[in-house]
Amino acid sequence: MKTHVSIIVSSEGGLMSEVARIFSELGFKPTLGMHDFVYKWEETRVTPEKVIDLVDKVQTKLKGMNVGLHFVTD
Repeated sequence: MKTHVSIIVSSEGGLMSEVARIFSELGFKPTLGMHDFVYKWEETRVTPEKVIDLVDKVQTKLKGMNVGLHFVTD
């Protein structure tokens, strides 16, 4: 399974380079196309609770950076 993230940055928020660094630290890889980053789950069975925990970690790290996020897990 993979969790894809699309990012909306603001001119009033954190720099995209800083956002990208944080996503990299959390295990996401940059992508091109419809989404900006992807997280590839190592386990074969991913529960909604695990996805929520991952999103919580992202939100905590990006707090105050004025970044919009859209997550899709498939």
